[in-house]
Amino acid sequence: MAETRFDAVVVAAGRGERAGQQGGPKQYRMIGGKPVLRHALESYLRHPKIRRVIAVIHADDRALFEVASAGLDAGRLAFVTGASDRQGSVLKGLDALSGEPPDFVLIHDGGRPFCDAALIDRAREALGPDNGVLAAVPVSDTLKKGDPSALVAGTLPRDGLFAAQTPQGFPFSAILEAHRKAETSGLRHFTDDAAIAEWAGLPVRLIAGSPDNFKITWPRDIAMADRILAAAFPDVRTGNGYDVHTFGPGDHVWLCGVKIPHEKTLSGHSDADVGLHALTDALLATIGAGDIGTHFPPSDPQWKGAPSHIFVEHAVRLVKEKGGRIANADITLIAEAPKVGPHRVAMTAALCAMLGVGPERVSVKATTNEKMGFVGRREGIAAIATATVIYPGEVPE
Repeated sequence: MAETRFDAVVVAAGRGERAGQQGGPKQYRMIGGKPVLRHALESYLRHPKIRRVIAVIHADDRALFEVASAGLDAGRLAFVTGASDRQGSVLKGLDALSGEPPDFVLIHDGGRPFCDAALIDRAREALGPDNGVLAAVPVSDTLKKGDPSALVAGTLPRDGLFAAQTPQGFPFSAILEAHRKAETSGLRHFTDDAAIAEWAGLPVRLIAGSPDNFKITWPRDIAMADRILAAAFPDVRTGNGYDVHTFGPGDHVWLCGVKIPHEKTLSGHSDADVGLHALTDALLATIGAGDIGTHFPPSDPQWKGAPSHIFVEHAVRLVKEKGGRIANADITLIAEAPKVGPHRVAMTAALCAMLGVGPERVSVKATTNEKMGFVGRREGIAAIATATVIYPGEVPE
């Protein structure tokens, strides 16, 4: 017996004007270090029973979508351009699935980032060949009817009233036929897919939604969603870095962003600041982004003599783009000379400026090599760095 096929349509073609346009449409605003839409897409792509996901996007948002969906399963995820309203956009998504039609389709708002596997399973299990499903939560607030002058005109009974959510699931052929019939009839007033199913005579069964499965509508919703994700399960990562440079002729060295008079200088393509090079590698390690040579190849002449703070600042920028917060940076310089103690305060201040953290989150230490090895022979300086970064956690399934 063939396995039942479930696909999903994630609708993300709206402008989300009530959420404000600063930062772009709401579905591309960042929460927990990821765009809202990516959270929604991941909910379905993570689910082993969802065969394909079609994202319906605005014609102007292709570049935003490509960034938001980077690295997701391209074999299961595709996108189509939407219409001028939600109803038309859903039809575009359904049409995209019609070449290899599923048995059932789940339709989800791209502005709902907190749909979990349990909710998807409830929808799947309640679907049947002759009924759709609607995720919903009972209305708990007292409902008032207002008159044109903003006076209370009555209290409405809330028994049997539910607030509709998504996913809304349907037998694929039935909901596609209903959408096409509404389109050809010129009916554009339906606010969700369950309403179209009701109009077409397809029974829709209520299933338990989730209070957490709220829709991003207002600016405060974005802030609240970000707080929820930040408090869920913090993702604490530690990266290590090591660097070494030999001495050459000169009269100073750069260490942790501070120029120190010395009888020799450190040799390197840039300013050879071993402390900052090790720290750059430690920061990049927390996002799996290679090492300093990946981003600043020594074969590239533009980095000749470059100040190493630009390497650290680049790594910090990449970390913050992933939603990371730097909790601690610890650098150990291994050298017989020069002495680090007199410059520790200046080094700490320079590092704080690069990392955007307070001095209590920065440690600079020094040790000798007890006259052993190349460091003991005063042939060079080594550095070890450790960076601790906290990234947004995932909402538990």
